[in-house]
Amino acid sequence: MPLFGRKKKEPIVEVEPPKPTLPQGPQVDQHGLRAFVAHRDYLLSLVEPLPPFGMQLLDALGLALCEEITAHSDLPRAALATEAGYAVRADDVAAASNDEPITLAVADAAGELSQGAAVRVDAHTALPDGADAVLPLPFTDRGDREVKVFESVRAGEYVRQRGEDVTDGDVLAREGQVLDERTAGLLAALGFDKVLARPRPRVVVVSVGDSLVEPGRRLSHPTQVHDANGFMIAAAAKRAGCQVWRVGVVSNDPEVIRETISDQLIRADLIISTGGVADGSDDLVRAVMPELGLTDFAELALRPGRQQGFGLIGDDKVPMLMLPARPLSAFVSFELFARPIVRTLMGADPAVQPMVRAITPTVLRSPAGVTTVVPAVVRDETGVHRVEVFAGGDSQNLSDLARANALVVIGADTEVVTAGSSVRCVLLGD
Repeated sequence: MPLFGRKKKEPIVEVEPPKPTLPQGPQVDQHGLRAFVAHRDYLLSLVEPLPPFGMQLLDALGLALCEEITAHSDLPRAALATEAGYAVRADDVAAASNDEPITLAVADAAGELSQGAAVRVDAHTALPDGADAVLPLPFTDRGDREVKVFESVRAGEYVRQRGEDVTDGDVLAREGQVLDERTAGLLAALGFDKVLARPRPRVVVVSVGDSLVEPGRRLSHPTQVHDANGFMIAAAAKRAGCQVWRVGVVSNDPEVIRETISDQLIRADLIISTGGVADGSDDLVRAVMPELGLTDFAELALRPGRQQGFGLIGDDKVPMLMLPARPLSAFVSFELFARPIVRTLMGADPAVQPMVRAITPTVLRSPAGVTTVVPAVVRDETGVHRVEVFAGGDSQNLSDLARANALVVIGADTEVVTAGSSVRCVLLGD
């Protein structure tokens, strides 16, 4: 019998690594609500611009450039006639007048223009070497071999000088600049056919709810409604410059929602869902998405749009915005959060919508500590902006939203805006 027993092995306890999570969200107030600006900045910190690639000029319209582009030649590349006439040396015709016309020999365009000669030129054609002015046809008798000149011109007159538009080395476009049609024309004039730019974000819009019916199909029950949000948010994303796919309405089955979202990850740079984030019985998206990625659900000091969800979904961590179900809530959420994210994916300035201050003729009220956003119509009356806010503030009042050209934003530090005071208005559309 051994004197000492064999030491028992300690059982191996496998410790699971901590599950990855999103960074800590912004602080909340005494009511557990986040400020909407802090929430927006938090979301933007989790999104990276898309990688750039070379693309044709027309394909890059509306996209942010990822390079500084400089001219590699002058524009125009030579001195050009601005009028049809004769290229001349200004000194040769300095004394010309109706009473004492000067006669010049008409030479061909080859070689340098000799003293006492002229070369016939059309508008926008290059001047021969040695010429420094153009005689418009009405200043002459329009001769072919010889031309009589009845009026003088100064050096440089009726001439577009070389490099007058652009000089070799000039900056044509800067990094981060959004390419518009005018800059595209300038680049084309200098011979550029491609630019380095970030692509249009690919956005998939998904509607959630078993009471939703595709437009074009008949409603079979009083509780059913046509899917307005899907079309409105998809249209907003398309107008913001995205490639957009709108996924057919899904049901309230968690497995269907899970599969629908998973199937879209392969073609999406951003997924936007509407519905299913309320803190209640219809919070299906809130329940399902944590299974697919890292998520953040928060309540904001914002009306409408209090409930918000965000996630980095799948292996590629595709950003997903989960918006409320009510139309105005969804639209406001798109303007405040989705549009800046789209701009960030494009590599452009997230803040793009113009803002003005406008006079309200009526009293406006907002809960203490809450930012209130209301659809409105802003009119410019002889240089003074005035705003008409729609009464009621019903988050499902689509007719008011359709007529609106602005959103009135009442800050969280304001409870009452008196009649005749100015309010901040975000202008909608182009």
